[in-house]
Amino acid sequence: MLNALELGTILPIHRHTKTTETLVMVRGKFREDFYNVNGEVTESIILEDGGEVPMLQIPAGQWHCLEVLEEGTIIFEAKDGAYEPLNESNVMSK
Repeated sequence: MLNALELGTILPIHRHTKTTETLVMVRGKFREDFYNVNGEVTESIILEDGGEVPMLQIPAGQWHCLEVLEEGTIIFEAKDGAYEPLNESNVMSK
């Protein structure tokens, strides 16, 4: 799936319990933050077109969120299983 996202878009902290998520930068720039079960940031990675990190693989069960840092950002997203909408148990409230 291609996601076209605008500057300032922030996806909530969430996880996918049954699938790995792969993100490939097509155009623009975004930051992916990873969290532990206590809601503390454990790592942040910035992806941008032409950057050192063109792709990111997020393991099943990993809490994460994304913030778009540049207008017109486009990301290719793939999962290794069927699409499942997020439910309350897979979105972290802070």
